[in-house]
Amino acid sequence: MAKLAYFRFYGNLNDFLPSLQKEKEVKYSFTGTPAVKDAIEALGIPHPEVDIVLINGQPTQFTNLLQANDSVAVYPTGTNHVNLAAYSRQATLPVWHKFILDVHLGKLAKNLRLLGFDTLYRTDYDNKTIVQLAGAEERIILTRDVGLLKHKTVLWGYWLRSQHPEKQLTEVLAYFKFLPPFQPFTRCLVCNGILAWVPKETVLEQLPPKTKLYFQEFYQCQNCLRVLWKGSHYDRMQVFVQQLRQVD
Repeated sequence: MAKLAYFRFYGNLNDFLPSLQKEKEVKYSFTGTPAVKDAIEALGIPHPEVDIVLINGQPTQFTNLLQANDSVAVYPTGTNHVNLAAYSRQATLPVWHKFILDVHLGKLAKNLRLLGFDTLYRTDYDNKTIVQLAGAEERIILTRDVGLLKHKTVLWGYWLRSQHPEKQLTEVLAYFKFLPPFQPFTRCLVCNGILAWVPKETVLEQLPPKTKLYFQEFYQCQNCLRVLWKGSHYDRMQVFVQQLRQVD
C-alpha cells in the first residue's frame, strides 16, 4: 500500500521543481522504506546541492529511512543553521576548490583558469570519466546536466542555472563565496598547467618575429609548453579580472 511523506524545499533548491511545486509542500508517494536521499532525488533535487535535512524537525542523514507521514525540510547551501552546523553536508567541501566541468562549459573552464582555479575540462570527458576523476582527485563537479550530479558517488557539485559564460562565472564565485584577490594569470587557459616565467633566450625559436622585437617578458606552461606574453589579449583579460574584483 502506498504511503505519503511531505517535503518542503527551501531557497534555490526550488530551481529544480516544477512551477506548481515551488515554495510549497510537496507530497511524495512511496512504498517500502526508501532512504531520504533517494526520495529527494526522485523529486528532482540533486543531492550535492543539499546542505541540511530535517525529518519531523530533527536533523538526519541521507541514509535515514523514510516513514509514512514524515515531514521533511530540505535546505540548500548557505542556510544559516548555526545550531545544526554539525549536520551540514557543505561543510565537507574541500577548501582548495578544485573543479571538473562537463563538455558544455568550455568558456567557463577558461574563465576559472584565468582566475587561477585548478579546473579540469576536456571535450572527450564523458559523465563516467567526470565522476571517476571527481572522486579520485576530490574535485567539485560543475555541470548543466542535473543527472550527472545524481550519481551516487558524487560528493560535491553544482548545477549552473545560467547558460551564459560570464554569468556562470559570477554564479560560481557567489555560490562558493569566492572573494578577491584571485590568483589570475597563473594557469594555462588551454590545458590548466601552471605558468612560470622563462628567460626570453630559452623560447626565442617559438616566438613570432614581431614578438621577438617588441616583447621582453615571457611565461611558459609547465605542462603543454605554450609560451605567453603580455600582448593585447593580456590587456583585455586584465580589464575582465578588474571588473570581477569590483563586483560586491
